Amino acid sequence: MKLISVVLLALTAPAALVAANAAPELYPFNRAPLTARTYAELPLGTIVPRGWLHDELQRMAAGMTGHLDEWYPEVCGPRNAWLGGDGDTWERGPYWIDGLYPLARLLRDEALIAKAMPWIEWTLRNQRDDGYIGPRLVDVKARTRPPPEGAQVHKPDDWWPRMVMLKILQQHYNATHDPRVIDVLRKYFRYQLTTLPDAPLKAPPGGRGGSWWAEQRGADNLMVVLWLYNLTGDAWLLDLAHLVHRQTLPFTKIFLAGDVLKLTRELSAPAFGYPAFHCVNLAQGIKAPLIRFQHDADPQHLAATKRAFADIELLHGQPHGLYGADESTHGRGLDRGSELCTAVEMMFSLEQMIEITGDVEFADRLEKVAFNPLPTQTTDDHHYRQYFQQANQVEATAAERSFYNDAGERIVYGLTTGYPCCTCNLHQGWPKFVQHLWFATADRGLAALVYGPSAVTARVADGAEVTLTEETRYPFEDMIRFRLATRAPVSFPLHLRIPSWCREATVVVNGVKERTAKGGRVEVIARTWHDGDRVELTLPMTVRSSKWYENSVAIERGPLVYALRLTEEWTEVTRPAPEGATGPVHRGYREVRTRDAWNFALLQSALNQPEKNFEVVRTGATDANPWSLAGAPLELRAKGVRLPEWTTYRHSAGPVPLSPQLAPAGSAPESIRLIPYGCTTLRIAAFPWIDDVRKQPRR
Repeated sequence: MKLISVVLLALTAPAALVAANAAPELYPFNRAPLTARTYAELPLGTIVPRGWLHDELQRMAAGMTGHLDEWYPEVCGPRNAWLGGDGDTWERGPYWIDGLYPLARLLRDEALIAKAMPWIEWTLRNQRDDGYIGPRLVDVKARTRPPPEGAQVHKPDDWWPRMVMLKILQQHYNATHDPRVIDVLRKYFRYQLTTLPDAPLKAPPGGRGGSWWAEQRGADNLMVVLWLYNLTGDAWLLDLAHLVHRQTLPFTKIFLAGDVLKLTRELSAPAFGYPAFHCVNLAQGIKAPLIRFQHDADPQHLAATKRAFADIELLHGQPHGLYGADESTHGRGLDRGSELCTAVEMMFSLEQMIEITGDVEFADRLEKVAFNPLPTQTTDDHHYRQYFQQANQVEATAAERSFYNDAGERIVYGLTTGYPCCTCNLHQGWPKFVQHLWFATADRGLAALVYGPSAVTARVADGAEVTLTEETRYPFEDMIRFRLATRAPVSFPLHLRIPSWCREATVVVNGVKERTAKGGRVEVIARTWHDGDRVELTLPMTVRSSKWYENSVAIERGPLVYALRLTEEWTEVTRPAPEGATGPVHRGYREVRTRDAWNFALLQSALNQPEKNFEVVRTGATDANPWSLAGAPLELRAKGVRLPEWTTYRHSAGPVPLSPQLAPAGSAPESIRLIPYGCTTLRIAAFPWIDDVRKQPRR
């Protein structure tokens, strides 16, 4: 009962703020009878990226995100069925637009907006009379020529790919208030309300309906149904919300039971009722309990989500913040893979969960995924991407590994190596992260809940417009500076998250120390603000260690995981691109190797006092991309001992030796350099360690 009481307190407190606020809302929060949300997303375009975040989005625009129709035309070209063509009917075209569209709006890039809009326009203008949207089965059957090679045309009437388009239409409305979106969604959701009873999210054997994918990803559908209800107040949408929830995999029940997260593919058994989780389904489904919480206010939903994260870390967790699942959940081994789609879908789930609950833990997790696994899984120029990554990755070559789903090219950097889903889905990661740097608050203020260089212009208090500019090199520095611009003095609260890893933050307003604050909370600064006011938030970062598989350790500082710096030798395997493809890419791949020693163990004496024994060094790197080997702004320097018996196995760093280890005879500590995980391609992120504190005899 103690946990339930805490959950109730955490989730009902924001409701009091809303109830006390009798003035009309500045931004859409939850309508009754939905449970009050803590925060609300701001309109797309309200937040502007700056600094390294702006540069990262520009690299995306110059790379795959801005050119996928040219580089991958067999799926993202004019024959795609989501453009009215006779080609691909599945998720991949909408996946691309789900990232391209917010990128284009954030950069205010008219050329990119023009690339995205035909997909939106076709959907808005070609709705069937009964409300159905998207490619139609009759159009596919009427095809007079073979589909483009690589196109997926199975189940064009599946519910799942339409869920991606729902997210796109929601973003388009948030950016433009295009009234057609409301009309189309009303008709489509009426169609779902009528059709889902006989054609459910997951079709029964031999029956009508969707797929395994739709059943596991139904929260994406439910999320947009509730969003539309908040805009229109149509009561029948709540009936549809109940229906979609009933047909979605029961994640709350599964997470509370715990058994299914224990499963790997080999251990899956009918007795559990479910197979091992697919990595991306788990990343999308983990938000399902809290999306549902808005409708029924059952505190078990948050309890289930908290337990799920704890079980995932215990059973499959990796130092970078995700989990071993390549593609099914696969345990904690450091050679396990993690899919790029998992990273971007987990980020989006966490962004929704932050908005609903305001929970600092979810914001901490979002930053960990964004600042560690996400940057390393694309090339620096965003021309290629990696399907799986490994926490301990000492070569990225076309070779067999111990993945569940292994075809030799799962770990190399290519345009379509592995499965092309990641080629199309990776694009939502950074743009949606920028879109969720700032939120509107229930007490008519603004909240910075994750940090990065940006500016936001939004309404506060009684509707006054203010601009807050955030200047920082975070996560590479610990100070975040905010500068306010306002036409007249205005009173509103500013919410600032203090990460859980921060022992004590300092808030300075206009050069005067305002307060200190412990980590793991949101600090609210309510005052009358004037034009030119400045706030400085300092989040001291200390070096710490965390324990992983076989008692290995990872080194962390602030939101960053640090990994062994390894030099890289890149080679290219070329293959012809298909007819119609243009640009500087091909259908081969890039491999990466190193000649450096990587089999180091850390010293227990250093781990006992990491602040003294891991020297923080600013590299002075001037490379424009901080998420690169050449541009890494920080290093940690320490000592390590080589373990000659730790070698490669199946082209991966072999199983990490169980710690503590004894120092090999004749060994001596050597200097090693650790850099942020997101700056690496090859690395060791979880190290064994030598017990150099106690004298022990050699075995």
